[in-house]
Amino acid sequence: MKVLVIGSGAREHALVWKLRQSPKVTKVFAAPGSDAIAGLAECVNIKATALNELATFARDNKIDLTVVGPEDPLVAGITDLFQRKHLRIYGPVQKAARLEGSKAWAKEVMSRHGIQTGGHKTYDTPQPAIEYLKNCDYPVVIKADGLAAGKGVTVCKTFEQAEAAVNEAMVKNRFGDAGRKVLIEDFLQGEEISVHAITDGHTILPLCLAQDHKAALDGDQGENTGGMGTYSPLPQINDDVMAQLERDIIVQTVHAMNREGVPFVGTLFAGCMLTRQGPKVLEYNVRFGDPETQSILMRLRGDLFEILSAAVDRKLENVTVDWDPRSVVTVVLASGGYPRDFEKGYKIKGLDSSFGPDVQVFHGGTKKVDGQWYTNGGRVLSVCALGSDLEDARRKAYAAVEKIHFDKMHFRKDIGWRGLKGAK
Repeated sequence: MKVLVIGSGAREHALVWKLRQSPKVTKVFAAPGSDAIAGLAECVNIKATALNELATFARDNKIDLTVVGPEDPLVAGITDLFQRKHLRIYGPVQKAARLEGSKAWAKEVMSRHGIQTGGHKTYDTPQPAIEYLKNCDYPVVIKADGLAAGKGVTVCKTFEQAEAAVNEAMVKNRFGDAGRKVLIEDFLQGEEISVHAITDGHTILPLCLAQDHKAALDGDQGENTGGMGTYSPLPQINDDVMAQLERDIIVQTVHAMNREGVPFVGTLFAGCMLTRQGPKVLEYNVRFGDPETQSILMRLRGDLFEILSAAVDRKLENVTVDWDPRSVVTVVLASGGYPRDFEKGYKIKGLDSSFGPDVQVFHGGTKKVDGQWYTNGGRVLSVCALGSDLEDARRKAYAAVEKIHFDKMHFRKDIGWRGLKGAK
């Protein structure tokens, strides 16, 4: 079987790595891929948003399954296009992808179907939003409505911060079209969890829980990013809470989409806050998370190709998954300045080190020139390590990080801190 993976980041590197392990997969292509992915797959120079070119490539090369990594092509309707051309593709149709493409629409779905979430107001011009903010209880959360690469969320402790966040989105256009509409949401207290499931619209296959570290700095300080690291499993989360997350969030969302007349087929990823009142949805994503995927696939035992194919064919009830009982920690190495302005082109040293069999390094923003690796993005590398428990996985991950260096390299030194605290 021939597989096409769309995307170029560390998530896609991990997807290619896992799909290559399937005995049923004879060849993997990646579009556009990356210099690192080229070591595992044949990269083709087609952008992830060039939908017609991708469909033509899949048809001409008799691709058996296309797997979409990033959200942009899904929100743009790539699945609809492929289905019209009778090409097999994994990912939700455009109407279902609105769960991520419009946070305001997702809130409407949750409201209509009784799925627990925080209170919110939506505005499409800045002045009414600012007037409302003058009388708010703080903190509040300001969110760009559309796709902002994980950076369109600001937690504001004061009116001045909230006003600046609204102006940044709606006046200064930091997020482009994604910020034309903003949501002002209640700030939810608790612990944030990434909940992934694969579904064919009826059968639901929950994946292992992961916890991301969104803030740029240790102690959950600094600006929100696309994610600075993850770990799995979560020793502080018991089976009862896991069952509640699946029952009240994932299952209810899949049922809600069916009632909306838009069955969801693909990866449903709910960012949830565990509050004193129970789990509440912060936001939905309609694809595998980054860097959650790196941790999840390190623990997944089984054939990813078979799982995704079964979802596309509406036969997910025939699939079971098994998980490595060990812990995994993923540490993201970022460029200095990320998630704001950062410089590219710094030489990366140490990638030829011996990391051991339990460590994988997935490339998110790198470039290879004359045999030498250079930085080429905000989140440069994901260093993943399996260990007997969370402490052991952390030790292995940070030992690997110590072998890698580039100028202005930045990473969080506390990945997994909540798990360590909860396990004691």
